Amino acid sequence: MKKLKFGIPKGSLQKATIHLFEKSGWRINVNGRSYFPDINDDAIECSICRAQEMSRYVESGAIDAGLTGKDWIEENESDVQVVDDLIYSKVSQNPARWVLAVPKDSSIRRLEDLRGRKIATELVNYTRRYFEERGIDVQVEFSWGATEAKVVSGLADAVVEVTETGSTIRAHGLEIIHEFMQSNTQLIANRASYKDSWKRDKIGQILLLLRGALRAENMVGLKMNVPKEKLDPIVKLLPSLHAPTVAHLHEQPWFSVETVVESRKVRDLIPELMKAGAEGIIEYPLNKVI
Repeated sequence: MKKLKFGIPKGSLQKATIHLFEKSGWRINVNGRSYFPDINDDAIECSICRAQEMSRYVESGAIDAGLTGKDWIEENESDVQVVDDLIYSKVSQNPARWVLAVPKDSSIRRLEDLRGRKIATELVNYTRRYFEERGIDVQVEFSWGATEAKVVSGLADAVVEVTETGSTIRAHGLEIIHEFMQSNTQLIANRASYKDSWKRDKIGQILLLLRGALRAENMVGLKMNVPKEKLDPIVKLLPSLHAPTVAHLHEQPWFSVETVVESRKVRDLIPELMKAGAEGIIEYPLNKVI
């Protein structure tokens, strides 16, 4: 039986990825320290590796496809097939930003001010290329972690760090003065593997369901009973993908109305629906919206 070797990113994205796969219909069971978790699909063989290294494994063919950040593909300059963008993270569904940060009282205000200075980052190759392309001579050093502290302790003049909200950077007394790029999770594939029709179809199945699960993250289902005379004004209140489903209740002058809406709108929508005459309102979570 053919198998697709699929890479799950280890680290901050691991929990979010496994949760997303579960909502998509695949249960991944990580057994202790094993790098080869079980999955309830005989056609998939899972491997766990660091997001920073994923694109190299995929490029070499050790893994057919996997999930990693756009930033690490850029860092490794990997020649892989980018199948699609999947915007999700450990915190939110916002893209991560790689930024340049300096102490708030620093005289460094522009990229040019860093000439001859030291920068600490995990994104070494990308940062070096970025400054070289602009003719700015800087010293870039790899940071194993706690990068913000390198500036605070005087080990570097600036840091290039990834952030979603900027809160950790601000908490260390630093200020963002430049944004390099936005990064999000991408589904990538080995180019030779992607030319194999069976593997390409399997990757397409995974993508379809992951995207459906991501779309459902911010949506909920709403179901309610509505008297006949109040049906039209209530339907007009309801946002939906197309149009709400309306069905007669058995031997009653009432209708059952069902729709899918953005979860952030529900807190304002439900009181309006009640005022308009809807009853028995049910809100339920969704696994996938395809």
